[in-house]
Amino acid sequence: MSENGVTARRSKVLTIDTMNATVKKVEYAVRGPIVQRAVQIEKELKEGAKKPFTEVIKANIGDAHAMGQQPITFFRQVLALCSYPELLKDGNFPEDAKHRARRILQGCGGESIGAYSGSQGIECIRQDVARYIERRDGGVPCDPDNVFLSTGASDGIVTMLKLLVAGEGRSRTGIMISIPQYPLYSAALAELGAVQVNYYLDEEKCWGLDISELQRSLEAARQHCNPRALCIINPGNPTGQVQSRQCIEDVIRFAAKEDLFLMADEVYQDNVYADGCQFHSFKKVLFEMGPEYSNTVELASFHSTSKCYMGECGFRGGYMEVINLDPEVKEQLSKLVSVRLCPPVPGQALMGLVVNPPQPGEPSYTTFMKERTGVLSTLAEKAKLTEQILNTVPGIACNPVQGAMYSFPRITLPERAVKEAKEKGQAPDMLYCMKLLEETGICLVPGSGFGQRDGTYHFRMTILPPVDKLQILLSKLKEFHQRFTQQYS
Repeated sequence: MSENGVTARRSKVLTIDTMNATVKKVEYAVRGPIVQRAVQIEKELKEGAKKPFTEVIKANIGDAHAMGQQPITFFRQVLALCSYPELLKDGNFPEDAKHRARRILQGCGGESIGAYSGSQGIECIRQDVARYIERRDGGVPCDPDNVFLSTGASDGIVTMLKLLVAGEGRSRTGIMISIPQYPLYSAALAELGAVQVNYYLDEEKCWGLDISELQRSLEAARQHCNPRALCIINPGNPTGQVQSRQCIEDVIRFAAKEDLFLMADEVYQDNVYADGCQFHSFKKVLFEMGPEYSNTVELASFHSTSKCYMGECGFRGGYMEVINLDPEVKEQLSKLVSVRLCPPVPGQALMGLVVNPPQPGEPSYTTFMKERTGVLSTLAEKAKLTEQILNTVPGIACNPVQGAMYSFPRITLPERAVKEAKEKGQAPDMLYCMKLLEETGICLVPGSGFGQRDGTYHFRMTILPPVDKLQILLSKLKEFHQRFTQQYS
């Protein structure tokens, strides 16, 4: 005690030096320094600051509704009915929406979506997910007991990584991830203290995956860690490629040969635009390859309400399906998900609607199909537009956006710009994107946040803005790149 009776000030228990060291290694570029500055600029504009632009265009994240995409009517009708069941008496809601709502509510404790569900998710929704997977995969069986509903796909992915990470030193778990990658993976691996094992996609072959590159990466990693899992994103984020069936077969054979657990991130499975491209699920291909593979290769696949034509990011709905998981490990998985009680029940309900939408003959079917088709055809139009306009700019090269929601063009930067960035301790494409934001109000994510081959520079840009705004964005970007190149030449 001090003389006046006030307790002497003690030092803080939690400081930057005493906190969990792995958390400090976590980086998430999609919401990194560029986005933080964009939020600041928005505040400055509201306060009357004069800028060479009137709004910030956020093309940094795949948040469809924030970019103006409208919700699917049927989904919101059912969610409204579930949230306020008194509306079930309202004659303005179609009967198929009421039927879905009653079924979901009957699966909830007290017939309320405000009640906790089972940790694995509401049983009738898991059954609907299983039937959806069977339809999608041409009749390949799906056991609802292998389906775990999750808080978006991210929750399922991190949960599986927690189960996989073990060992110390050279026996520490390594996880193979594609470069460029979605930063969820690098962030989760950093937090778990796992070893990130990079394999590079081939930009010259439309971001294709080459088995010889997987082999190179694996052999190098085995010198310092224990690679145990291979993560695939198909369709690709941030690169927008769609894997061929042959490629998926090759990956499955590789995983079987090298005793690797497969993780298939398939959240963009409806987002396929390019002619000649088609989505093939890893599970379907695995079972078509016969029992030699389908009875042995361990696979976890993931889906979400956040992407495709839904774009319902804020509801945080998703699922994972596990195949050939050791029964004792499955018990541990069930225990692990029980710790967080249950995924958000409205998100579960929405996932149930995604996998059980209006069917032919039901009153909502025509409107649903019109809205779904409209969203996907507009995305296909914007994918083509983005590729075409970016490729007219000297110093920018953009591969076809075959699927997903992003372009990941390569940019050629003058040597003076590269030198200035290094003097500032910045990645050169971070310097580029920050200047783009300050001069035009366009918010993109530098390629360095996703990983890229040394000496190459990129940015990731969503194709989600409305067509008229996307055209303005691309026009401004073209002018900026020419100006930037002249400034540093």
